[in-house]
Parts: sequence; structure tokens; C-alpha cells
Amino acid sequence: MKIKANTVDEYISKLPEERQEPIAKLRSVIKQNLPEGFEECMNYGMIGYVVPKTLYPDGYHCDPSSPLPFINLASQKNYIALYHSCVYANEELMNWFKNEYPKHSKYKLDMGKSCVRFKRMNDIPYELIGELCSKISPKKWIEIYETNIKR
Repeated sequence: MKIKANTVDEYISKLPEERQEPIAKLRSVIKQNLPEGFEECMNYGMIGYVVPKTLYPDGYHCDPSSPLPFINLASQKNYIALYHSCVYANEELMNWFKNEYPKHSKYKLDMGKSCVRFKRMNDIPYELIGELCSKISPKKWIEIYETNIKR
């Protein structure tokens, strides 16, 4: 589901009505729990949370003109997707998340690499997502990124 939008508010307003509330709530949870230093933006056609170039001038290795991505949030055709780059890059964080998920949802975790898919809008584990977002500072993400992803 490709939505053309220049701002996060515009993106949310263009979503199907049944997706607006869960995306807005996820956005709020992410913003309330992210450590200081990350910035919200539109990134790759999704809502993005990035390490700004002022903190990490090297930017993203795939496109050095872009800030370093951390989390993206998108409404896809059949689900809401939360892309968390550090879950993919850090085995300890991945294991923590996989172990915690069943404590917050009665449904099986639907995940691939960095993407967590939510097909049931009424069963998004907002509290768990907030805790996940709070675990990694921009400085720590840069260290993990440079060690495990950037070549």
C-alpha cells in the first residue's frame, strides 16, 4: 500500500479509516518512548525514526545522503508493519523481543528480519512496542550499526 505524503500527519490522514487509529497510537507510543536524539520524518514512503545527520554525518550506507534509519512504521495491504532495524542487527534484542511477545499477545509473533507484522488491529502490543523503543539510544544504535551492518 503506497501512500504519497510529505508529512506524517498527511500520511495518517490518507490511510483507510480502520488503520488511522492504530497507526496514530503506534506513532504516539514510539515518540513517547524513543530516547532523545532520534527524529521523526517521512522515510522511504513510511513514517520513519532516524538518527539525524547532525548526530551521524555518515548517514545510511545504502544512501549516505539519507539519515540512518532506526524504526519505520507503515500500513501495508494486509497488515501494519513495524520495521525495527536494531532487532535485526542485535541478537540479544531480538531474543528479548521474541521471549516477551507471548506475554503481550495471544497470537503468534509474525516477524521477518526487522519487520513485525500486525494483522489484527485490536491486538497490537503497544506496551511492548514502547518498551522495545526505549531500549536503544542513538549512540548505541550507531555502535551496533557500525559493528553489525555497515561494511
